[in-house]
Amino acid sequence: MEIVADVTGGRVADTDEPHRAGGRRARPPVLPSVADQVRDRLSELRGAELKVARALLAEYPGAGLEPATELAAKAGVSAPTVLRFAGRIGYPSYPLLQQAIIREVQEQLGSPLRQIARPDRTSPDHDVAEGASAAFSAIVATTLDRLPRAELERAVELIADPKLSVHTVGGRFSRTLATYLATHLVLLRQKVGQFPDAELERKAARLDLGRRDVLVVFDFRRYDADIIELARDAHARGAQVVLFTDIWMSPVADVARVVLPAQVEVPSPFDSLVAAAALVELVVEAVVQNLGTRVPRRLSEIESIDPR
Repeated sequence: MEIVADVTGGRVADTDEPHRAGGRRARPPVLPSVADQVRDRLSELRGAELKVARALLAEYPGAGLEPATELAAKAGVSAPTVLRFAGRIGYPSYPLLQQAIIREVQEQLGSPLRQIARPDRTSPDHDVAEGASAAFSAIVATTLDRLPRAELERAVELIADPKLSVHTVGGRFSRTLATYLATHLVLLRQKVGQFPDAELERKAARLDLGRRDVLVVFDFRRYDADIIELARDAHARGAQVVLFTDIWMSPVADVARVVLPAQVEVPSPFDSLVAAAALVELVVEAVVQNLGTRVPRRLSEIESIDPR
């Protein structure tokens, strides 16, 4: 008899006895995954428990199958915090949370959808465009489906807050996303800029960061040591850090107020920023909705300026 945690209140349910309707064997109800439950509760989590949630989601499901002490080490918290976290999302004990994850893995391994192989890039018959379409569609869909809504809401609140100045910064490739976001935001609100690249200007900009600033960081593997140092310094000075990263998460996550992870793996020698770009556009649209009538008013004023 298989025992699983009931997601509504930590009770246990016997899954051997099938439900019947009209004399037929009814399909068992589809339960939300542990990851879905964590994402649904992110807005309720704070401090150390939020670190556990991020560590679990970053390496899901593997991190949840490790002993509580190892998950605690990944999150930089104590083992009792992991146990409290399990209770917070509806499981009376950490082993019951693990049983639920094991059940998910077993079901996924038996699904035909999990058997779809990656395209053979070496085959002369392989259609590159078709393969790219499938890969890009998959990483965008997965990124947005798994996006923690509470984290998105926190990011939008910070980026849309007119009392705060917003600065964006990125690495070798991801700086294009930092520029893309900043270019949109200057059309929507005041006090937006991209962190300077020149050493002297960057030092001065770091010195000026404080509690009235939001630093939006783009950092994907291989993580940029200078970006990590900048984010940590910004946090120490009181600035709020919003991080766009991959599912393994940049070390900047340790000091970030908000973490927005994107899928990056595609059948290519290089990671893809397609899903991250979609995430940026989602944030822009959400900021537009947050600002409401202020957006068309600002756009109208910008367009009314005589270009001469």
